[in-house]
Formats: sequence, C-alpha cells, structure tokens
Amino acid sequence: MENSDIPVVVIGGGPAGLTAAYELQKRSSNHRPIVFEASDMVGGIARTESHNGYRFDIGGHRFFTKVQEVEDMWHEVMGDDFITVPRQSRIYYKEKFFDYPLKLFNALINIGPYEAARIVVSYIKWQVRPYRDEQSFEEWVINRFGGRLYMHFFRSYTEKVWGIPPTEIRADWAAQRIKNLSLFKAVWNALSGANDTASLIEEFQYPRLGPCMMWEKVRDDVREKGGDVVMQSEVVGVNLDGNRVTSIDVKHWTDDGAPATTETVEAEHFINSMAIKDLIHAFNPPPPPEVIAAAERLKYRDFLIVTLVLDHADPFPDNWIYIHSPKVKVGRIQNFRAWSPEMLPNPDTASIGMEYFCQKGDGLWNMSDEELRALASKELEELALAKASDVIDAAIIRQPKAYPVYDGEYKEALDTIEAWLRTLENFQTVGRNGLHRYNNQDHSMLSAMLAARNVLGEEHDVWNVNVERSYHEEFEVSKKPATAKMVAAE
Repeated sequence: MENSDIPVVVIGGGPAGLTAAYELQKRSSNHRPIVFEASDMVGGIARTESHNGYRFDIGGHRFFTKVQEVEDMWHEVMGDDFITVPRQSRIYYKEKFFDYPLKLFNALINIGPYEAARIVVSYIKWQVRPYRDEQSFEEWVINRFGGRLYMHFFRSYTEKVWGIPPTEIRADWAAQRIKNLSLFKAVWNALSGANDTASLIEEFQYPRLGPCMMWEKVRDDVREKGGDVVMQSEVVGVNLDGNRVTSIDVKHWTDDGAPATTETVEAEHFINSMAIKDLIHAFNPPPPPEVIAAAERLKYRDFLIVTLVLDHADPFPDNWIYIHSPKVKVGRIQNFRAWSPEMLPNPDTASIGMEYFCQKGDGLWNMSDEELRALASKELEELALAKASDVIDAAIIRQPKAYPVYDGEYKEALDTIEAWLRTLENFQTVGRNGLHRYNNQDHSMLSAMLAARNVLGEEHDVWNVNVERSYHEEFEVSKKPATAKMVAAE
C-alpha cells in the first residue's frame, strides 16, 4: 500500500468509528485514518469483557442485518469465526414464562382464555378508534396491540428500562425498535411460521468469542494497512476556524501512573462517534448558546451488568429472558453459553448476566460491587432460576450513556444541534451516540460507511439514513463516483 498523506481523525473506537476507518482504507490509498478511543478496549458498547476466563457481552449483540454492505463487511472481517446461533427468548410475567416471539398456545395457556378474549376485544376497539396523532410510545403501542396487551407486556417493562412513564417517551422510539409488528401480525406469525420482523428473527450470527472479536480484528486490520488506533486517548477539544474543524485536542494516559499528556492533532477530515452532548461542549470556540442549551436537554439511560458464575450448568436454555416483574429490579437476564459455548472456560459452570437499567449516580449505580453481587444473586433465586448459594464468582460492568432517551424534549433539541453541525464543512457525526439515535449495530456501521464515502467525494445524508428501509428491504446504498483515488479491498 502507498504511503497515505491525507489524515482523517476518527473520534471513538466503537462499531461506528472503526467501520469508518475500515471503509476509508478499503476505498482509498490516499487517506490515513487516526482513531482515538478513550477506553482501553475497542468495541464501545459492543465490546466483550472478561473475568477469570469468562467472557460476556454488554447487552447482547446479535449480528443480523438486511443491509448487504454491512453483512459483507462482517464476513470479510470474521471469515470462519462466525457461528449461527438459534434464538430462544422468553418473557417472565406474573411468575410465568411466555415464549417470545409469541407461540399462540403457550400464550393462551399462560394468560387464560378469559384474558385472551379481553385482549382481542381491546385490540378491535383500538383498531376502530385509534389515536389519530401518535405522539407517545404508549399511543403507538396501543394503536397496534390494544390497551389490554399494552398494559400486560409493554407498560411495566418500558418503565423499568427507561425510568420514565411511557407517556413521556416519543413514538419515534417504538417506530424504530418495534418496527412493523402488530398484534395481528404476531398472531399470524405464530400460526403460519412467517416472520419478516427484525426484532423477532429466529437465528442470528455471532462471533464465537463475542462481539469484540469483530472489532479487535478491525482494529488490527486498520493498523496493518497504515492507520492508527490509539487507546486511552480522550478527545477533549474540537478546534474550529470559521466553519471548518482544524484540529482536535487529545488527552493521553497510561496505567503506569505517569501524568496525562495532551496533544493537538491536525487533519483534513473528522468523523465523530462520541456522544453529541459531550461533543458540543468540546468545541472551541463554543457553538451558539442555543446549540449548547439544546445539548443540555439530551438525556441518556445508563446500564450495568452483574455477571454471575454458577457452580452448575445453565439453569435455562434461553439466550436471554425479559423480566417484566416489578418485584425485582433486574430487567433482562443473559445466558452467555447460549450465545457461544466458547464464552465459558468451564462447561460445568454457567455464566448468567443480570442486566439493570439505571442512571449514573442513582442508588443502583452507586452500590458497591459486593452489594450488586448480593442483589443479583438474591433476585436470581427469587425468580426460581438458581439459588443464591450457587453463585461462585461475579463481575460488574457499569456502562454510562448506553441508550439515548427519546423523551418529549429530544427531537427539538436534536434538530437544533443537527442544523448547526451541518454547517461544518469537514466534520461528520455517526453512530448511536454520535447521532443520538437508538439504532442497532448495523445502522451505526451504515452511517459510518456513508461518512467515509463522503470524505472521498460522495454525497450521502448521514443524518437521514432510512432505518426502516434498511431493515425490511434488501437495502444497498447507491454508489456514486468519488473524487478521491479508489482501490479495491485488500
């Protein structure tokens, strides 16, 4: 490969940032990506943590997409290290397990014929007289499932995940996450076996050692091709000259106790994937006051996982279980062997991830690791999945800014920020936190691919990638000639 001479700074070493770097090198020999990652691991929320040989995912990351270009990249990078995993998940509600996706007879047995009839009547009622102007999550769901089913399976879990009433969550979130599912479609899928809804796929692909295996390979590939991926390097300043970014200020540190150092890095182009709220406060000179005020209105939901190692094999076969019970704080439970047997070093044990949704600084977040282990062990026993005494080890990971919140203020605030960021000539923002969109890994990657192609002279609107289309059609980005020199993937 030729020496690269056009530096492109990429902020963040998660799926979006690393995909931007990978795509840039795949398509151009003249551009050199320099990725700065604040932590000591690549992958962002799609990383794989480990503890005493046990590997665990931060939230569970299925590799499934209808975006062919994302699928192609996954296979280019992973090769034979992908495994195909059957999906099995259930909902725990009123001390019973409901298959998810819906299996009709299981649901009828659990909920009973009388309540099932009430759900159907409620559904018909809301089909006849729906909310005409869907503004909230609650209105969106009731229009598609009826009020009765919403009360059973959506309201309590949504409040547990987000910490706010569903009436305060915008319908945008439901439209993006639940997509084209309705009660009628769910029943039809259960009866016919048909299924074209992304959230209900029956199997998915997964790296045999967890999702970070993917992003470690991309990191190594970027470095081998002449790019840089610099760890423990936080971007603390983004320097402007008019409507162009000229450089960034990066704080570097090491684990040996040496004082942190700060350097200024210049580049021709900049691609960001750090949280927009933090980004806006990093600009120098600052953006207009209304943009700063808008950034302050953006909110996030934080997350922590308590991974418990049990002294016996898996207590349940599912990949994960959604916990709708208000009697416990846990929101979802992962079984990591069901994702990949290689996530565990000992086949005679189990690795169970107890996931809690919280806010940084609240009671859950501030609990000590010992208290969290005790809480998770106690709740596992309360759910009759295992005994607290079965727990022989635990690991706790806290993840700030895991989910951008779609509350009543976010859209107006985000529009204000987007309008200002669009005025910058050589700066783009991508990914879940970079766009403040609750998207999946593949959509984050797609936004980054488009940003890289924009650097090379194409014209794509990264802010308005059609998420719905990308899931439900065979979606391929139209290819336009770029002004930069293009080369085939190596």
